[in-house]
Amino acid sequence: MPSLYDHSILVTGGTGSFGRSFVRYLLTQTDTKRIIIFSRDEQKQETLAREMQAVGAEPFNRLRFFIGDVRDQSRLELAMRDVDIVVHAAALKIIPTAEYNPFECILTNVHGAENVVKAALRNGVKKVIALSTDKAANPINLYGASKLASDKIMVAANNLSGRNGAKFAVVRYGNVIGSRGSVVPLFEELLKRNVKTLPITDPRMTRFWITLGQGVNFVLSSLALMNGGEIFVPKIPSMRITDLARTIAPHLPHDIVGVRPGEKLHEIMITQDDARLTLELGDRYVICPPQIDWSKAHLEAHSARPVSEGFLYSSDVNDEWLDGPALNGLIGRKAA
Repeated sequence: MPSLYDHSILVTGGTGSFGRSFVRYLLTQTDTKRIIIFSRDEQKQETLAREMQAVGAEPFNRLRFFIGDVRDQSRLELAMRDVDIVVHAAALKIIPTAEYNPFECILTNVHGAENVVKAALRNGVKKVIALSTDKAANPINLYGASKLASDKIMVAANNLSGRNGAKFAVVRYGNVIGSRGSVVPLFEELLKRNVKTLPITDPRMTRFWITLGQGVNFVLSSLALMNGGEIFVPKIPSMRITDLARTIAPHLPHDIVGVRPGEKLHEIMITQDDARLTLELGDRYVICPPQIDWSKAHLEAHSARPVSEGFLYSSDVNDEWLDGPALNGLIGRKAA
């Protein structure tokens, strides 16, 4: 993990599922000097402050709250004064919402990323790391396409800052177990309602899975490793949606409801085309920027090696799979 002593960190979307876990970790496990939450909802900010007080994190000593929207570049510039690191987690993430409100999705996910880059460059921020999604690889919905555009903006931002300016990188991972909108809390809520069946989109469907804690640790380790322009992809397990449903509710039959518009049967985190630029390094893969040589050289110095010809990192051909006991362990749940 990087040393964060005497650093100031700003988190966009800091009251979301990732943001709350990330801030809790920073306050309780690191000596970060100042943590700034940049988000739109004052009630969620107040709730987060109370949560941090409850765990004894003394939030008002190091935690600061900025009401603002990533669509507002001038507000971002004010918030980033004297900031060393930016973690960009703000996004519109719900696929049907993005499909129905495309203008809003583009304003937040694409123009928001552009605004983060400009504000960081103008304030002398040292590092920016943006959270992405497996849906950005070969996207078939607007959310995935907007996050692909955001990824491209972040990678290309290194061309604007040069070797001695701010460094920009991306973290891309799959579904987060237990986050808002995840299928796990959905199934658990349906169980509380005593439903007779669980809705399954397609019995063939697979997904990558990661916990919030793993996501936080991966972002922090990627911050330490980044040199500018990389897309970091963790090695994480897959699980079939039917196996997940049987783990949550082994006694309930499944109701096949069909794949929703904009939804894939299997998710991809690294395409075969991106594989030509991809290195394997311990617990992760790294997609190197095509026009920035120093990033690849930096990673190779850490013993990274190219992946095999024709490599594809897809949830249906993964080497690692979750079973029921492993899933229960990840979510801290006793077997049903």
